[in-house]
Amino acid sequence: MTEAADKKPASMTTVVTASAAGTAFEWYDFFLYVPLVAIMQRTFFAGLDEATGTLFALLSFAIGFAFRPIGALLFGRVGDRIGRKATFLVTMVLMGISTFAIGLLPTYSQVGILAPLLFIGLRILQGLALGGEWGGAAIYIVEHVSPDKRGLTSSWLGGSAAFGLGGALLVVFITRAVMAPADFEAWGWRIPFLFSAFLLGISLWFRLKLHESPVFAKMRAEGRRSEHPYRESFLHWPNLKIVLLALFGIMIAQGAVWYTVFFYGQTFMETMIKVDPQTATFVVLLLTATSVPLYLFFGWLSDRIGRKPVMLGGIILMLIAYFPAFHALERFGNPDLLAASEKSPVAVTADPRGCNVQFDPIGKAQFTSACDIAKSIVAKQGVSYVNKPASGTGIAMVEVGSTITPVRGGEGLAKADLAAVRAEAKGKVEAALKDAGYPAKADPAKTNPVALFLILLVLCVGATALYGPQAAALVEMFPARVRYTALSLPYHIGTGWVGGFLPAMAFAIVTTTGDIYAGLWYPFVFTAIAAVVMFLFLKEPRGAPLDREDVLPEGPVGPG
Repeated sequence: MTEAADKKPASMTTVVTASAAGTAFEWYDFFLYVPLVAIMQRTFFAGLDEATGTLFALLSFAIGFAFRPIGALLFGRVGDRIGRKATFLVTMVLMGISTFAIGLLPTYSQVGILAPLLFIGLRILQGLALGGEWGGAAIYIVEHVSPDKRGLTSSWLGGSAAFGLGGALLVVFITRAVMAPADFEAWGWRIPFLFSAFLLGISLWFRLKLHESPVFAKMRAEGRRSEHPYRESFLHWPNLKIVLLALFGIMIAQGAVWYTVFFYGQTFMETMIKVDPQTATFVVLLLTATSVPLYLFFGWLSDRIGRKPVMLGGIILMLIAYFPAFHALERFGNPDLLAASEKSPVAVTADPRGCNVQFDPIGKAQFTSACDIAKSIVAKQGVSYVNKPASGTGIAMVEVGSTITPVRGGEGLAKADLAAVRAEAKGKVEAALKDAGYPAKADPAKTNPVALFLILLVLCVGATALYGPQAAALVEMFPARVRYTALSLPYHIGTGWVGGFLPAMAFAIVTTTGDIYAGLWYPFVFTAIAAVVMFLFLKEPRGAPLDREDVLPEGPVGPG
């Protein structure tokens, strides 16, 4: 591309549309896994037992997030050296090809262990691609817009995440609705992945109309590009300090808040309180659509009163609302479950020395003790229980009201015999729960979708207040020459690691404690840390000059 082309102005409509549309497409691809996680488990992890298969399905969701910071480092350097536009074109194509390929993968029944390996490999490529996308799009938009409109204009990126997630949910929802369940389970799940090829074409058409951002074009013309983005970003203290502040003051809260509202909320409704999956999907889909004007409103508000008060207000609202909101979801989603738990509380009595933390990322542990078998059975029913210690009898007792069901351990048994022990215990415990009034699933006639939506909307206000001004705030915090690298890493550590691992970590906490609400402590702690750091240390970034250049110390400071 020539310098003249670089300088050719593009309308703000084109800039925002192309950036947000491309980002929405990448979020669509990445989030398709969310409504299809159960089918992905049965399709690619069918050779594992149910518990291990569930864990691996959750971890394959998380592994894409785990590789996002690596993608941020890889493509951040490219963006600071070569340019914003070229970098997020590459990330978009990589994401599109990976997603389309998932729709063509063979199943476990066809090729065995090769199926999950190929699937996980493509999820890694998706994570790498997304790691370079968001930062580039945020920088590209903010570097084009006047200081008084940065918050509003860049808040469309929050809307793009909503469009991506909403698009994924909508395509899956429609495909399920028009197909027989057996057909969707067998092959129909591939359609949303293959549909991404069409979206890729549209997104590429938009982005090929763009030119380089004026800030980077000027910096390149003046020979001020960074020669060592890693060194300048992470080994030069003034810049590293900003990276740490962005991570611990903004991004760990972003990961905790956003994924609690839009992911864990649906998981909780479907898994813990047994709301019909189609109802839960519809509620989250409506919530996602409603979030778009909220992103724009809070982005606009941050242009008026500042980024910090808006983001801090969202964080504080989340801290107040986390636990009351999820308790209310049970009350309005499955009142029979709440009534049964109040009338006939459940307890697991067992020797604590035989009770293990049931989190096994490599799928090797058997969890054969009586305590482990009893807890896993009760937890999978979405029932809270109290742990009661007992001396080493080798037998666990599941108390449902006044009914006591003994559960024996399976240490040293062959696989088939262990499965028989678990099946026997499961049948007895489920019968006791049914006799006590615990529902196998929520009664649709007693589920209140409007109330579920309004409850989640309160949390959505907190999430959008944090996310809406976030792009402008992060871009304004970093100097131009290392902006892509330094901004992208904390963003994707916060959203990729804190947010991405939230479902698996929350599930492990719930099964360990026996409290279906205990998983909320995971996002609560991260949100609380960010509230303190933001309040004490974050200076208002609104209106900072984007072409400023930090000065490096003289002499070498390390590899980069």
